[in-house]
Amino acid sequence: MSYRLPPLPWLRAFEASARRGSFAAAADELGLTSAAVSHQMRALEQELGYPLFERLARGLRLTDLGKAYLVPVRQAFSELSISTLSIFGPAGETTLNVRVPVSFAVLWMTPRLHRFAQAHPGIRLRLFSAIWADALPADKTDIDIRFGYGNWPGSAAQLLVNDPIVLVTAPGSRIKSVRDIGSTEMVQIMGVEGDWLHLYEAAGMELPKGGAGISVDTSLAALEIVASGHGAALVLSRFAEAFEATGKVVRVKGVELPHDQSHYLLTTQSSDAPRAEALLFADWLRQELATEAAQQMKGKAAATGRRRRSHG
Repeated sequence: MSYRLPPLPWLRAFEASARRGSFAAAADELGLTSAAVSHQMRALEQELGYPLFERLARGLRLTDLGKAYLVPVRQAFSELSISTLSIFGPAGETTLNVRVPVSFAVLWMTPRLHRFAQAHPGIRLRLFSAIWADALPADKTDIDIRFGYGNWPGSAAQLLVNDPIVLVTAPGSRIKSVRDIGSTEMVQIMGVEGDWLHLYEAAGMELPKGGAGISVDTSLAALEIVASGHGAALVLSRFAEAFEATGKVVRVKGVELPHDQSHYLLTTQSSDAPRAEALLFADWLRQELATEAAQQMKGKAAATGRRRRSHG
């Protein structure tokens, strides 16, 4: 197969120049002279037949075609980095700093990390399970997972997963529906205070004036309180599953509401190229979520099939 590709050094210089905003800064990164990078860019533009940059008095600005071309070029470099690291491993041991909400880390991520460790033994992970996102400086973070609306200044947010919220109580609880929760305390998670209001509104009921009985700052704490036999909580379905699997809580049937906040993978708007190890971990994370979603869909389809046969 014949590939119509410009020389790889030209593409590297193009990506670095776009990211750094100048030929001089790109030259410093690549170990070249500014004149050499400028020459490569002129050669690339002549090869393609279109300008990629506007040369300004202070720096560079991508043309519309340059912006369009940058996307697949970066994607190609990312995939090549991931493949190289996956097949050959890192050159020696390396450490990856992962900032992640504590509930997502404990209830979903950590039980699966052994698969990443087995596949990539040369990469050590340091998890910063910060409740508040600013506990670890952005320049010290390789992977940043956050829960919210997807609008963090200075960062590009890629949706990882959006889960519905469900109602959980302790095993043996008398709560069988939304209308039964009036006699129990609501365990409220800070930051999502509107969840209980949405639940009551969906059920055509008024929220009790007393409000929450206990307020906590993580879903993990809310689940532990409910598991101890106290109250009821609204949590993301993914988090509830971890406690349901061990019989610590039960889900109230028929209660599932969409949530307007989601988990996102953040990419800091930095002039530095992303580490290959970070790209690899992000790719692994997306694959784990995709595999789990496919398994859940398969399970639901099988359950639907069994119900249809039983009614047949």
